[in-house]
Amino acid sequence: MTRVLLGLVIVAAMAMLAAGLVLPSQLLIGSSLALMLGLGVGTFLRGQSRTLDLSPQSSAAQALHPELLDVALNEMREGVLVIDTDMRVVASNRAAQTLFTNGDPKQSRLTELTRNPAIYDAFLDAVQGQERDGVKVETYGNGHKIFDLRVVPLRSSTGATVVGAVGVFFDISRLERLEIVRQEFLANVSHELRTPLTSILASAETLESSSNGIADGNQRFLSIIHKNAARMQRLINDLLELGAIENVKVDVEPVKLFSLIEDVVASLSVAAAERKITLRNLVTTNIEVFADPHRLVQMLTNLIDNAIKFNREGGTVTIDHKRENGDVISVIDTGEGIPAQHLDRLFERFYRVDRARSRHLGGTGLGLAIVKHLARAHGGDVSVTSQLGEGSQFIIRLPRPLPED
Repeated sequence: MTRVLLGLVIVAAMAMLAAGLVLPSQLLIGSSLALMLGLGVGTFLRGQSRTLDLSPQSSAAQALHPELLDVALNEMREGVLVIDTDMRVVASNRAAQTLFTNGDPKQSRLTELTRNPAIYDAFLDAVQGQERDGVKVETYGNGHKIFDLRVVPLRSSTGATVVGAVGVFFDISRLERLEIVRQEFLANVSHELRTPLTSILASAETLESSSNGIADGNQRFLSIIHKNAARMQRLINDLLELGAIENVKVDVEPVKLFSLIEDVVASLSVAAAERKITLRNLVTTNIEVFADPHRLVQMLTNLIDNAIKFNREGGTVTIDHKRENGDVISVIDTGEGIPAQHLDRLFERFYRVDRARSRHLGGTGLGLAIVKHLARAHGGDVSVTSQLGEGSQFIIRLPRPLPED
């Protein structure tokens, strides 16, 4: 059954190529990888036919005809490299061959093709049974190019042993250049807007403080100017902060989590008291996590502040911790919950579930995006679960360093 499905994948891919369907690889990494993995497996299994007993009369063997595989592989824009357990290249396509300037990839050891440690480590992990995704690779042979590398192990027909690995190189050079342009544009615009906004705020505050002789109607306009200028300033500060942390390198150290959370709770106690929200720190006093203290405060402040703002009046915000393949920090509220259709996009920039309410509460739509980038800078992640009518739970996962031998 597996061999037949593999043949069908390749036939479907050939039909798509013949129809001239061209889709952005960045948006279809999963689909492209499935196709390339099928092709890579087919090429690799062709060399392993004795072990796996691919009968020449079978439809799968016909689908894996060498000429079809060569055409399909060589017409792909993404580079495909297949190695065996000895780290020797057994198959590659034309796109992969242009990546390496140290000779023909065929029957070469990976170390003979490249000295790039990121490539070697990714393939080595895959040969040892571990999938690697999102490996950033930079090459300088034919100009500076940037690739997103994904490597997966290839297993025998029984799935018991790893017989090799297949790697796919996605060229993201243009996307990286566009990302740099975007970051520079946001930084420049934010800096240019900051100076006039500061002047507007200072003028509005001066006029408000000396309100003698100002009519009530004009006083109301002054308040509107002050409120919106302050909101714009918060937005600009968040944009600059987001741009700064996208490339930030965190300084990880052991942190007493209970004390750190107590400081965050104290800083938000006034906001919680205004809405009669109870803040509960359930973290054990001796718990240590490995994080950048300043950045961890930033993440928890954003999450707890949101839990206060979007909670029911008189509700509860609970901060807890557990050990589960690392450190798991939870921020749980008793609010109205978040509809399921919004959960996947919640950590996108400027995304709001309720735009009117978020704007009324002074939100910029960037807080959760900042939390996501900071969590990933630590090698961790952030996620959310929610139940309508019961509340939401935001979870920060932080890795722990491996014990020294």
